[in-house]
Amino acid sequence: MTPRSPRRDRPAGRSERPGALARRGGPQAAPDGLLPRLLPAAQPLLCAVFLGLGRVAEHAAPPAATPLYTLSYLAGGAGSAAAAAAALRRRRVDINLLMLVAAAGAAFLGAWSEGGVLLFLFSLSNALEFYVMGRTRRAIRALMTLRPAEALVRRDGREMVVSADALRVGDLVIVRPAERLPADGKVLGGVSSIDQSPITGESIPVDVGPGSRVFAGTINQRGSLEVEVERAPEDSTLARIIALVEHAQSAQAPAQRLIDRLGQGYAISVIGGAALTYTVLASLGVPAAQALYRAITVLVVASPCAVVISTPATILSAIANGARHGVLFKGGAHLERLAGVETVVFDKTGTLTAGRPVVTDVVPLEGDEARLLATAASLEQRSEHALADAILAACRARGIDPPAPESFEAVTGRGVRGRVNGALVRVGNEAFLRDEAIPIPESGRAVLGGFRRDGKTPILVAGDRLLGILAVADTVRPQAAGTARALRALGIRRLVMLTGDHASAAEAIGRQLGLDEVRAELLPAQKATAVGELTRDGPVAMVGDGVNDAPALAAASVGVAMGAAGTDAAMETADVVLMGDDLSRLPFAIGLSRQARRVIAQNLAIAFGVIAVLLAAALATGIRLALGVVGHEGSTVLVILNGVRLLGYRPRPSRSSRYGSTSSGAPAPYRSATRATPEL
Repeated sequence: MTPRSPRRDRPAGRSERPGALARRGGPQAAPDGLLPRLLPAAQPLLCAVFLGLGRVAEHAAPPAATPLYTLSYLAGGAGSAAAAAAALRRRRVDINLLMLVAAAGAAFLGAWSEGGVLLFLFSLSNALEFYVMGRTRRAIRALMTLRPAEALVRRDGREMVVSADALRVGDLVIVRPAERLPADGKVLGGVSSIDQSPITGESIPVDVGPGSRVFAGTINQRGSLEVEVERAPEDSTLARIIALVEHAQSAQAPAQRLIDRLGQGYAISVIGGAALTYTVLASLGVPAAQALYRAITVLVVASPCAVVISTPATILSAIANGARHGVLFKGGAHLERLAGVETVVFDKTGTLTAGRPVVTDVVPLEGDEARLLATAASLEQRSEHALADAILAACRARGIDPPAPESFEAVTGRGVRGRVNGALVRVGNEAFLRDEAIPIPESGRAVLGGFRRDGKTPILVAGDRLLGILAVADTVRPQAAGTARALRALGIRRLVMLTGDHASAAEAIGRQLGLDEVRAELLPAQKATAVGELTRDGPVAMVGDGVNDAPALAAASVGVAMGAAGTDAAMETADVVLMGDDLSRLPFAIGLSRQARRVIAQNLAIAFGVIAVLLAAALATGIRLALGVVGHEGSTVLVILNGVRLLGYRPRPSRSSRYGSTSSGAPAPYRSATRATPEL
């Protein structure tokens, strides 16, 4: 299997193709305003009223029955007539035409009541689709109300209230407690906690202060904040989420496209089959009225209403549910592909790990841990190295205040040296101490060996002799192990990690999480090649940060970007976007996609099964038209309600920690494939 092209569909608004509701005569979404939202319900209601009056008039005042039945037909069939006419102008035959022909045929035979029941149930199912689909879309359109209409800004030294749409990049916005943020930006002043659940789905508020990034639509909980606007309103993270989901809902899934391609031919076949039924029965001597009645029944029961609506009802519900929980599917095709994934590939840094080094071990050979940390931090506070930040953070966490150095010198690629409290101190790697002629005792070598086996970076601290060793590593995310177990529980066959990091560090993470395979020291292009190789054995999902992993995300069957709130590259490159920085959303996304696939299969089985049973009964025994109508429209309602169940889907807890573990409790074995990084 060759890797897919890295080109991705961009959120270009709604598709021009009419949706399933348009094909059935109903609008694609519940429009705003009371009257437009009442009209779909008014059609079946009026149809039922005039139908009932017509039934009464048949016995009480027969001359009035036909006009009342006619009004019933007009009320119940107006929407279908408009949709059928539009389809005919495009030279297409659709379900609406089938229903109208069947109702007209019933009226021609004098079975006004049965034709009215058909139009009543058909318009009722259209109304149900309208409101059910509107519910899934309103779950997303509610995002549009998250951003406040106005914002308090400070311009030219004075505060003023402006429309949120009029905000400009560089404006200083003042956000009070309990207010929603009107724009994406950076906190310049104030300290607070922000409820980011509308954007990331994370339920725990995030503490923010000067320098923190914040997003439009989130809720300021405590203190007042001053936020510098960094994105125009139309470019905010919230706006991009809405555009992505709207695009996803308009894009058709493969199953839906297949049904659409077959729809025109199927509709013509149904009309032809009904005509053939009449011809055959008439040739066998069946009375013309009875033969026509049987043909009309065939026309009704064979119409694929439930088949047409089965897939979009399910896909839209799944996309809406995912968006509410911080998982964005860029279309039904990606939702369906994710359901078939058998291998999940992870980037290491920032995906399985936190993406920043921390001090994991402090081993003093002389003195205590606090003294060793203070000595190292005294020099490292002058350094700009990332490992220096880790040492300083460890001091802050322990309440250690390191002394100021009396002198400082950085040795590139080795470490730093300087005087602390009058003594010469060196902090660096093993090669640095060797150059400085500082011996490493056996106890120190044993510690170094253990750190290397665990994939940790040792930092040696020495005076005229070795004082102790610190270990720094990029730690595994708290959710990583649980995510691996949950994926095993879902039946994922293979968990693989690709990284540009050193083999020892990568293998340590692989052992800790029980991964099946680790490939280390890879460039971004080599990651993409590795993903392409893995896809030969089945569909692959690649999980990364969407920036340096873009080639691998594009090469995978499904690219999944995590922690993508506010990240342009992640939203553009990936097929599925996990807005929050939470790896546990991945099993939820896969579980949701697989449940959607099961529901689609159930719906198609229900739809085709009912058609087969009713069609066999109509041809063999000649069931009443009313019974065929109830069975046909009943299956439509059933598949709609079955699809909408996905709005309430919740992830299942992992069944056991045994997934990914051996019987002894040790992590499952994995293969390591270290690639030498070629010279550029």
